[in-house]
Amino acid sequence: MDARVPRRAAIAAVALMCALAAAPPAAASPSGGAADPPLLAAMQRDFGLTRAGALARVAAEQRAEQALDRLRGPLALRPGQAWFDPTAGSLTVAVTDAATADRVRAAGATALVVRFGTARLARVADRIAALGVPAAVTGWGVDAAADRVVVTVDGSRLDAAAGRAVDRVRALGEMVRVRQVSQAPVQHGGDVRGGDKWVPGTEGPCTIGFAVTGSGGSRHFLSAGHCTNDVNQAAYGKDGTRIGTSNVGGNHTVNAMEGDFGLIDVDQAGWTLSPVVTANGVAADVTITGSKDAVVGTAVCHSGTTSKWKCGSVTKVNQTVNYGSFSVGGLTYASTCGQSGDSGGAWVTVSDAKAVGLHEGGYSDSCGQQEAWFQPVNEALAKWNLTLVTGGGGGGDTTAPTVPGNLRATGTTSSSVSLAWDAATDNVGVTGYDVYQGGTLATSVSGTTATVTGLASGTAYTFTVRARDAAGNTSAASGAVTATTQTGGGGTRTFSSTTTVFIPDPGTVDSPVTSTASGSAASSVAVTVTASHFCGQDLRLELVAPNGTVYLLKSASTGACTNYSGGTYTATGVSAPAAGTWKLRVTDTRSWNFGNVSGWSVTL
Repeated sequence: MDARVPRRAAIAAVALMCALAAAPPAAASPSGGAADPPLLAAMQRDFGLTRAGALARVAAEQRAEQALDRLRGPLALRPGQAWFDPTAGSLTVAVTDAATADRVRAAGATALVVRFGTARLARVADRIAALGVPAAVTGWGVDAAADRVVVTVDGSRLDAAAGRAVDRVRALGEMVRVRQVSQAPVQHGGDVRGGDKWVPGTEGPCTIGFAVTGSGGSRHFLSAGHCTNDVNQAAYGKDGTRIGTSNVGGNHTVNAMEGDFGLIDVDQAGWTLSPVVTANGVAADVTITGSKDAVVGTAVCHSGTTSKWKCGSVTKVNQTVNYGSFSVGGLTYASTCGQSGDSGGAWVTVSDAKAVGLHEGGYSDSCGQQEAWFQPVNEALAKWNLTLVTGGGGGGDTTAPTVPGNLRATGTTSSSVSLAWDAATDNVGVTGYDVYQGGTLATSVSGTTATVTGLASGTAYTFTVRARDAAGNTSAASGAVTATTQTGGGGTRTFSSTTTVFIPDPGTVDSPVTSTASGSAASSVAVTVTASHFCGQDLRLELVAPNGTVYLLKSASTGACTNYSGGTYTATGVSAPAAGTWKLRVTDTRSWNFGNVSGWSVTL
């Protein structure tokens, strides 16, 4: 990535630094939060970024993650269908129709309308394994951005027989694109902390991935499957003493199309499970806050016995690597290197210190080629019903977040209620909020606003909110709030937008709402805004009527900055038709603070 950062991104980065500095300590843990120094330092080094540039990149990735969270439920996204575009600083999703594209844009992401789509391409990719591909075909998988199945071929091993096999791959049609490379893939052989060396029996060293626990509190760690292929094999730690037993019973290793991951039992006294991933002396160690699946375009780092600490961007997901005599499927690629001995090592996200993978392999050129791949960790956790060790302490994070405060209703329609609340804090980090309607879970969100839909008109509903962290700890319920939906069905004169709009810093942005109400608007029009901004004093809000008349809702002011989460306003003396496009116009009048409007409504 180019080290130069656009001015607006740099300003946003400074704003983020200010916000982190002012936030409570629990909101940005020094051992693993978004502003974690070792992760940022490594990112600056390997991406060629300034500190401001690294912070801006992290902030953009977090916004993209929020957009992805909004899309995961409504759209059954396939692996690789969504990716982070570091140039645009936003999430992009490949879709095949206009209706889905509109839903993607409504969630605050960019829609790329493609011809084939990931579902059709995945079926083609599955057919390649049945062709009996030679060793010269080094891998294949779906590239959603290119709208093709990309097949890599090692030109140095492309003899006549291999050429005929490649021709069979090409014959699958225009959805396949063949790319020639000059290196062959190899699997990197190689207290219980991710990134530390371990040795299977008398074989070469490998690397610890992550400490985990099983049912009943049994103690283990994850590593690569090709390091755990022998049954009941002694496992030794970095100090040469025995740490436990690998692949107990012979059913705790995978190294095939299903993936590449293995489990080691920590059955020796004196060893303590740790949530830490070591930076191997390159930087300070990092505490894992949870796990997730990696998104294309986002920044990741890995810790290995040989390579130590390396960072890059995720480039591909759900890829298959062919090692000649066998293939491994479901792997994720990144633009950084790995070496022999790194196998099984921990891959983590820069933005929030989440575990994403176990190092699987790369090339045999001692980091000359900046590409390596890893096994997604969530697959291993799910297969053996394991719990990742996170937070402080050998048993994992057991501290619940604080209770969300000031729960309030910010708007209603005949079928929905919009809510907002003050953020909770946690010793590691809050990952989301669960909104309850009475005793029933209504929705789950990553931010501090939500809209509960599908409600009956003219009915009172009571809501509470609980915060949760990466370890699954949940807070007590917030204070309850009761809101009554508006009366009437399709004749309601309240119109809403749930599209997230990012506010320029400084600058002006409009968020439109289309009204189908008849006649004239009321002389007093109510507007409800849900937003998140570091400095409410910087903001001026205006309502623009369909006839172009502008009504002031909120003026900007001077003085010390305070966080802004929205409010309810009244535009008076309105003289305009009710039908047409109404706009909420938001102006940030000063630099160095940023935020967004996540929704608003107008009652005519």
